[in-house]
Amino acid sequence: MKRMRMDGKRAVVTGGASGIGRAIGVALHESGAEVVILDLNGANAEEAARALGGRAKGVACDVSNGESVAAAFAGLLAEGRLDALVNCAGVSHVGCLLTTSEEDFDRLFAVNVRGTYLCMKAAVAHMKEQGGGTILNMASIAATAGLADRFAYSMTKGAVLSMTLSAAKDYVADGIRVNCLSPARVHTPFVDDFLTKNYAGREQEMFEKLAQSQPIGRMGTAEEIATLALYLCSEDASFVTGSNFAIDGGFMNLR
Repeated sequence: MKRMRMDGKRAVVTGGASGIGRAIGVALHESGAEVVILDLNGANAEEAARALGGRAKGVACDVSNGESVAAAFAGLLAEGRLDALVNCAGVSHVGCLLTTSEEDFDRLFAVNVRGTYLCMKAAVAHMKEQGGGTILNMASIAATAGLADRFAYSMTKGAVLSMTLSAAKDYVADGIRVNCLSPARVHTPFVDDFLTKNYAGREQEMFEKLAQSQPIGRMGTAEEIATLALYLCSEDASFVTGSNFAIDGGFMNLR
């Protein structure tokens, strides 16, 4: 039996030009899907699509802007159906309540919460008409665990989890499945850039410390997240909706 195939399906991945989003785009494409990469940087989106080869397209889109999202989805939906949406676009912030400025708070809300909402809204309207589809949102262990110095980030991921559950309930009768992933730390270029920026000269020391915070003893890989994402987007997960999947090296339950 061929498992986790997406032949003949069309998927959109936001934030798909780098990190976890890029890995998910690769996994979906390798499974046979046509993949549309949405990214704030249009050149990066196009480069990621070219790297995939055929059945791929890159589109510039600011997910925090309603007009930009409407234009991007109008264009891609004019070209065909939409079977899967993966909301990976997101930004992070280090800070507690007192060190989080209003500007930081609004920036994270705009991308992580409004961006997820706008893209879900555009996708659901189309999926209802075509008779179904699947949406996968990127939450985080921060949505349900207390993490130091992640006040605004945790707020946004909690909202993503709640939006996932609400939409799953509202559209289950329309054949639309809505789920989310909650990774712990995943080794991406973002982590390396963060360590360079905040711990110059101590990068390896801090990398090991962050890695050991997962009971399994390491960070996850983008490819591991992508494998679970592929399953949830495929018909093999046809009985799965309204669920939050922790993929965290034991962080939530084994600490």
